[in-house]
Amino acid sequence: MTRQEEKLYEGLSPFEIKNKLIAMASSGSEKKMLNAGRGNPNWVALEPRYAFFELGHFAVAESERHLIRPGIGSVPESDGIVERFEDFLVKRAREPGISLLNTSLAMVRDEMGMDPAIFLLEMIDGILGDHYPVPDRMLRCSEQIVSSYLAQEMCGGKRSTDEFDLFATEGGTAAMTYVFNTLIENKLLHKGDKIALGAPIFSPYLEIPLLNDFEFVELEVMQEPDSGWQYSPQQIEKLADPAIKAFFVVNPSNPTSVAMHPETLQALHELIATRRSDLIVLTDDVYGTFVNGFQSLASIVPRNTILVYSYSKYFGATGWRLGVIGLAKDNILDAAIAALPRQEQDNLRERYHTVFLDPNAAKLIDRMVADSRTVALHHTAGLSTPQQVFMVLLSLACLADREGVYKERAQDIVIERFHALYAALGVPSPETPFDAHYYTTIDVPHLATERYGEDFAKWLLENHEPIDFVWRLAEEKSIVLMDGGGFDAPKMSVRVSLANLPDQEYTAIGKGIGDLLKEYHERWDATS
Repeated sequence: MTRQEEKLYEGLSPFEIKNKLIAMASSGSEKKMLNAGRGNPNWVALEPRYAFFELGHFAVAESERHLIRPGIGSVPESDGIVERFEDFLVKRAREPGISLLNTSLAMVRDEMGMDPAIFLLEMIDGILGDHYPVPDRMLRCSEQIVSSYLAQEMCGGKRSTDEFDLFATEGGTAAMTYVFNTLIENKLLHKGDKIALGAPIFSPYLEIPLLNDFEFVELEVMQEPDSGWQYSPQQIEKLADPAIKAFFVVNPSNPTSVAMHPETLQALHELIATRRSDLIVLTDDVYGTFVNGFQSLASIVPRNTILVYSYSKYFGATGWRLGVIGLAKDNILDAAIAALPRQEQDNLRERYHTVFLDPNAAKLIDRMVADSRTVALHHTAGLSTPQQVFMVLLSLACLADREGVYKERAQDIVIERFHALYAALGVPSPETPFDAHYYTTIDVPHLATERYGEDFAKWLLENHEPIDFVWRLAEEKSIVLMDGGGFDAPKMSVRVSLANLPDQEYTAIGKGIGDLLKEYHERWDATS
């Protein structure tokens, strides 16, 4: 393909380029395609799934207790449900998943202070899916349990579980869509506003703000590769500009996969406390569980922060579409709405008057729920109840894992692949503090400089389009990686997902990258 043709593809999102790379890697080659592009994990958390399906067996039996017609059960009843469930657990004690259900019942009763009958009825009714979600924002017991999980995993246990309101959503991407839309609808952001993006960043976050729906002006707060992909004080200082209305960040980052250093968190805390109390912070923390001792910005500057979390990566549950938005009950956004000019408040009252008796008192997160169904369909809002039940069981599995066994095993998967990749590439594995190891970003020109010298690296960049390396990697090696430049990582860098292939395949990927770079060098050598 010519440089001109490659230029045309560079205008696409890296996720769209990936589709072309897959087509090239899988056609006309006897080599097995190795697709380490998209970050879908190739593992599945088993115990919560066993528990989910065992709970489903009990739920159907509960419905069958009172048949309305042959083959048509009734809704579950709370009277005697705890005793029947405990009997069910005893009878199926040897089945996988029963231990987690036993532990979960004890935990919600003894540690969370819930009425076990109310909890069980919510779970049984929820898994049957026979009612609309009520409350629509999130089921009551489910919200309390998920809040406890987030407090443990995102806030290091430093925040109370009742400090945040949660909205269960169809994955993290739906959560982001709802957040952007409601911030605009409620006049907290306006078209033409300047926003800051922590970059490199998940490419849709570069693309969404520029759409006609938003038309934001982007400013990048750049991570610096020489400091282990951290934000320098000079980069954080950019946020002192009062013209910047919001700061959007993925933490740990994507594609660089590194969490913010405590010093950076403290610098942001001080900046917001002293000079930018009005700054809106939106943080996507889906990879936080892959970093021990992780601290979300929601635990550092809770009043300013909208937290988005997804269960997809940690538990191998991308197909379930499980996400959540968290917003502190005491937050600057509700206060900002209350301070809007009278005319804008009147307009918002008109927008929401059919769903709230007192629209002026409606919280932003409840407005998000209404907006998620274009207000008029608010009565059908909410994540499906079986999805919420599974979210609860995933949360309880981690809350019950006092020794962090699952966390250690999940982290070990990506760490082992990380080291295998770099060993095959022939370079030491980067030792980066707070690295989630879910992805790794390889700066190909930097590698070229280290291996063959600056003159070769300069030739590589000057004579090839930035996507040429991933293009040839797919076409000639049947290896699909993401173009790092599409995430605003260094030009001609590659993002490798360490989540979605068997361990041994990362050796082949590392070797393929090294071999292709050697072939570029041989071509340069022949022409110089």
